[in-house]
Amino acid sequence: MNENQFGCRPQKSTVDVALATKDFVLKSLEAGDVVALESLEVEGAFDAEWWPGIPRELRKCNCPKNLHKLTGNYFSQLTAVLSSNCIKVEKAINRGCPQGSACGPGFWNLQFNSLLGMQFMARTKVVAYADDLLIATRGDSVRTVENYANIEFSKIEGWSRRNKIKFNYKKSKVMLVKRRERKENKDITLYLHSKPLKQFR
Repeated sequence: MNENQFGCRPQKSTVDVALATKDFVLKSLEAGDVVALESLEVEGAFDAEWWPGIPRELRKCNCPKNLHKLTGNYFSQLTAVLSSNCIKVEKAINRGCPQGSACGPGFWNLQFNSLLGMQFMARTKVVAYADDLLIATRGDSVRTVENYANIEFSKIEGWSRRNKIKFNYKKSKVMLVKRRERKENKDITLYLHSKPLKQFR
């Protein structure tokens, strides 16, 4: 599992993800850079988990065949049933894990593992706590950071299309962090699913 996933894992907590982010930000500020922190929220959270992506990640992790087969059985022929009076509706489902289930968090971490393992630029740090994603990007000016961050966003959007997962742009935010006052426009425009993110000031 990727070391930048801090949720639902032993010996890792919200404190660890905060310290990892703080370390990146402080080093960037000491170098005189500007940092953009982008918080992305998955639309539907665990309900959005796309099953075909999970066996693929298990294969990449060299999962034992018996566990891989067991997982495949878990995701086969599942249905949701709604009964009311004399009406019964049944529908096949192919995504989502029950909230509070023992295997749900592990399956989600597998899903996010491929995102955290993508090739991001050296000036970018991507960390996750379960389904919450934080991207930190550094650069020598606001416009430079904006360009770099939008490049990284295009990679993340490609991942979201391949894995049938969508980020909620209305609940996702961006914030600039800088040490000294700069004589430049402090507005930053980042696009997620072709929609501009709201800047937190």
